[in-house]
Amino acid sequence: MNIEKIKFNTTDKSGVKVTPVFEDKEYNSELLDYTKGKELFSGKLNEIFNNLPYNGEKEILLGLGKFKELTEDEIREAFFKLVKNLLKVKEYEVNIQIPKIDHLTGNFVVKAAVEGSIHAIYNFDKYKSDREELPVLTINISTEELITTLEKDINEAQDTMEAIFFSRDLVNERAEYLYPETLANIVVEKLEPLGVTVEVYDEKQCEEIGLKGLLAVGRASARKPRFIVMKYLNNADSDEVMGLVGKGVTYDSGGYSIKPTANSMDIMHCDMGGAGTVIGTMHLIAKRKLKTNVIGIVGACENMISGSAYKPGDIVETLSGKTIEVLNTDAEGRITLADSVYYATEKLKVNKVIDLATLTGACLIALGEFYTGAVTNNDNFFNELKIASLKAGERVWQLPVDDSFRKLNKSSVADVKNTGGRLGGTITAGLFIENFVANDIPWIHLDIAGTAYLSNSERYLPKGATGVHVKTLFNLLNK
Repeated sequence: MNIEKIKFNTTDKSGVKVTPVFEDKEYNSELLDYTKGKELFSGKLNEIFNNLPYNGEKEILLGLGKFKELTEDEIREAFFKLVKNLLKVKEYEVNIQIPKIDHLTGNFVVKAAVEGSIHAIYNFDKYKSDREELPVLTINISTEELITTLEKDINEAQDTMEAIFFSRDLVNERAEYLYPETLANIVVEKLEPLGVTVEVYDEKQCEEIGLKGLLAVGRASARKPRFIVMKYLNNADSDEVMGLVGKGVTYDSGGYSIKPTANSMDIMHCDMGGAGTVIGTMHLIAKRKLKTNVIGIVGACENMISGSAYKPGDIVETLSGKTIEVLNTDAEGRITLADSVYYATEKLKVNKVIDLATLTGACLIALGEFYTGAVTNNDNFFNELKIASLKAGERVWQLPVDDSFRKLNKSSVADVKNTGGRLGGTITAGLFIENFVANDIPWIHLDIAGTAYLSNSERYLPKGATGVHVKTLFNLLNK
């Protein structure tokens, strides 16, 4: 759904009054006394009471739970529930005064409220012939405390959600429409007008560069790989450049190690979730004109089956010169990332690098669809990202690493093998990528296999693509 379907004003206008209520505070309100007396409403988190008479003043009560315990993420969820309720009762203009919350900075409260509201309107329905065109929903915001940056904060939250929706749309798009060439075209169309320099390398150019890992994974498909490099260099006073690398497998059949069931293949258009996050992040930092230097890289390909496909038992060369023994062609993402991460760290000389990938089923087993698994070679760097993720409401869990895991990736016939086995699979997959981080620079691997694409909705996140970590990366870069 188009983000223009919800608008925010900073002046009071006509519309339904929305009253935020804490369950542990006293109010001078006849409506509240009435609802509490009849046990219709108590102010618990996400509780809503609609007082929408045909005549007289309309009012909606929104529960925010316990005052001292309220978090930014709970604000997102409460406002998500509010907007879902407004759409259900067909009220399309409301006035709300956001309360002062002593333990939360006011602008963060406003941003969380706006983000949660916008989350509620997302729907990937472009292929439904009977989709409903909703009227524009207008939310008029005022605040109990003076926030001089109110309009700026609202705009930042809107830009954030626009980038997240962009990321979701890419990941939700089906593989017959989104493949390496069309993905590259979209990146050029959407990012270049914002000031991002986009370089797209076709199959022949990838051969000239030496991206043998990417080409091996993609060579069975009639739709040939594209190597996409996005440069946003907006801080001439700094030599620091952050590298963001996203797995861009636009469809994954598993190759000759084919997926076990049809049910495990019908959502494999989402296997470019890492690419979606990187592209969405580049959109957001450019839209917000951050004073920072970032290079995003996506090695885009399809992992298919044909007479030319790479096979279990093959040994694949890579851009770094290191060789990979292929034990499982369904462990393909890490092979493409090997080239992409090495290109970022050695050829482009980024100072830090983060790769994001829907990489392992093992991460789902360990952390469900709730936490992203993280592997790093630098705890200080990870701690910076952890703070950014907490602020974003995007949960990340650091996994242990040591040489006991590293040795599981050793091959007897090549430098490394592309799977270390089932045990510790998320960790060994991350440490496989570590082999291709040049110059020992700070590196974080984020396995978003569970968090990038949900089997069911979770709080304010929808079923399907989530756009996870666009906000985390923006927070990390917005210093």
